[in-house]
Amino acid sequence: MRILLTRKLHEFAMKELKKRYDVYVHNGAIPMPKGKLLSKTSQIDGLICFPYDMIDKEIIANAKKLKVISTYSVGYDHIDLQKAKSRKIKIGYTPDVLTNATADLTVALLLDSMRRITEGDRIIRSGDWKVVFGPHDYVGSDLEGKTVGIFGMGRIGRAVAKRIRPFGMEITYHSRNRLPENEGKKLNAKYVSLDELFEKSDAVTIHIPYTKDTHGIVNACLLKKMKKNSHLINTSRGKIINEKDLIRALRSKWIAGAALDVFEKEPIGKNHELVKIKNAILAPHIGSSTAETRKKMAEITIKNLIYGLEGKKMVYSVNLD
Repeated sequence: MRILLTRKLHEFAMKELKKRYDVYVHNGAIPMPKGKLLSKTSQIDGLICFPYDMIDKEIIANAKKLKVISTYSVGYDHIDLQKAKSRKIKIGYTPDVLTNATADLTVALLLDSMRRITEGDRIIRSGDWKVVFGPHDYVGSDLEGKTVGIFGMGRIGRAVAKRIRPFGMEITYHSRNRLPENEGKKLNAKYVSLDELFEKSDAVTIHIPYTKDTHGIVNACLLKKMKKNSHLINTSRGKIINEKDLIRALRSKWIAGAALDVFEKEPIGKNHELVKIKNAILAPHIGSSTAETRKKMAEITIKNLIYGLEGKKMVYSVNLD
């Protein structure tokens, strides 16, 4: 069987795949250009892709022999699920394994934004720290006693809640599905409406999946409801936030700050509007970027592919029904 990887995985993963299949690895521009993707998918049985590879209906229609798509990501909004379903193509993904790494980063960004750590680093590096700060200069915010609003209480949202509790923060959440009563009590998390989440939280962290219904859901209307001293954290998907509205909110001081690991279009460059805003903390999409997590993701990605091609149950598969 022939398989295509749109980018090289770890050596142990490549070795395992090459034992079993005729493997082609794309080594050029990232993401793999569509023309080349169309050309290379025409004769493959399996595809390993990444979240920036758009596996649309044209790609899937062109891949006449394709049986399995295994994506190296927890998200799968880059794959046309309906077209895959019509072709009975199996889709594997990598949830759970990156929950802890992403939750850790979320809390790090929350601390960074509320205590203005990165902003202080910039002040020193630019040579602008001329005088020892006084009582009212360069102040951040305590976490204890403040309210964090978790938008999306899935695996990552719950992991964030567990990490935040020791800081003495009140936890509220809004999600498609309410937690069972006993789990809500265990996390000390209170369910609230979406409006209340944004109105009353001192920090809002986003952990919802990206769909057509969540596209740009965090917009000017919600941002204007936030407190002027509140913070917005996003480690989910960039397109969930209307970026133009967020830029306006930061410049107009509707909110105190934002910390983002994801953006509408990635990567962003030094001329992006967010780069020019002092109270915006920017990370280059590193939610799952720990050596341990990335290795586990590679293990699951190749297992999903192998099991799918062998007609076995994948470790994690997308339910196309």
